[in-house]
Amino acid sequence: MVTTITPAAWSQVPSTAPVVPGGAILEVQREDGSLDPTNDPKLDPELVVALYRHMVLVRLLDERLVLLQRQGRIGFHIGSIGEEAAILGSAAALRDSDWIFPCYREFGAALWRGMTLEAYMHNMFGDASDPAKGRQMPDHYTSRAAKFGSISSPIGTQITQAVGFGWAAKMKKDPLATLVYFGEGATSSNEFHNGMNFAGVFKTPTVFFCRNNGWAISVPAERQTASASFAEKGVAYGVPSLQCDGNDLFAVIKATRDAVARAAAGEGPTLIEALTYRISGHSTSDDPKAYRKDEVVEGWRKKDPILRLRRYLDVANLWSDAQQAELEAKIEVDLKAAVATAEAAPAPSLGSMFDDVYGSLPWNLEEQKRELLAGPRAKGHGQH
Repeated sequence: MVTTITPAAWSQVPSTAPVVPGGAILEVQREDGSLDPTNDPKLDPELVVALYRHMVLVRLLDERLVLLQRQGRIGFHIGSIGEEAAILGSAAALRDSDWIFPCYREFGAALWRGMTLEAYMHNMFGDASDPAKGRQMPDHYTSRAAKFGSISSPIGTQITQAVGFGWAAKMKKDPLATLVYFGEGATSSNEFHNGMNFAGVFKTPTVFFCRNNGWAISVPAERQTASASFAEKGVAYGVPSLQCDGNDLFAVIKATRDAVARAAAGEGPTLIEALTYRISGHSTSDDPKAYRKDEVVEGWRKKDPILRLRRYLDVANLWSDAQQAELEAKIEVDLKAAVATAEAAPAPSLGSMFDDVYGSLPWNLEEQKRELLAGPRAKGHGQH
């Protein structure tokens, strides 16, 4: 059961906080597909359609990558099925100057911000064209052009990085904000405390975006904290906070836009808890049936963010079944092409493992590099 912050707790939040009266969860889209005019972010219809198209792409890409992993063609995938609105809505609410510090499910945000499908697929195969140069496991990508930081596996490390980046920008008077994604499990990390405390004290232009998807691998949210919500944790740090319906694209955009506006005005950080649900397993290495009941998952499938947005598009006469079929056919072609390109690409060169570490290699590493390139190779391995 999802709980909300009590009015007493909200009374302690600074008056500049973008809170919902009474501590309610911010919701914009109604059950019938219409929007609540009170909190309607008034999005351009073309933007809504573009976001819907992108959400469908992300969903179909997710499904394709799971198949590729099961076929042994890639080694790993960590998806975002059921969380597309939380991820894409928040990314779409940013300005071009703002930076994203990802958790690991936000490939949709990277693609929305300009990372190409081909570049992402190169990362999944770890080939010579991989933006991470084949040095990371799949789904550990980065894109400077998209202002999208590098993913690392340790929980919460991106939180302090986002705060530090924002603090540096504030000192340099660069007009940007940082948005950092993390799951509710990361609120138990040292980095969450350090990042929130520093951001609160120094009023860094940081948006803390907690995707509360119900599970930290197999640990349920209720085992993660004794507080009424994760948003409530912002009160202790003096950070304005709110909860929003993470499966409501419009609510996510409204919450994130307001948080970015506060950051741009020099009012400091905001903590957003987006309430959503992880429909799939934690990753392709996880079997969620071992720790949760199918009927709970089925209940959340009815709240699927893509189906909800499609309901709005139908009410607004912005989409049709014919457009849906055309979109899915195009995505199928694009996915096949991206996979074929990545699968045919050469592996990273052996010598590349010495790159990007030193400005000039010390003698001992130069020696190791020569020995590696000249030495025998195991049977079945090329001389890349």
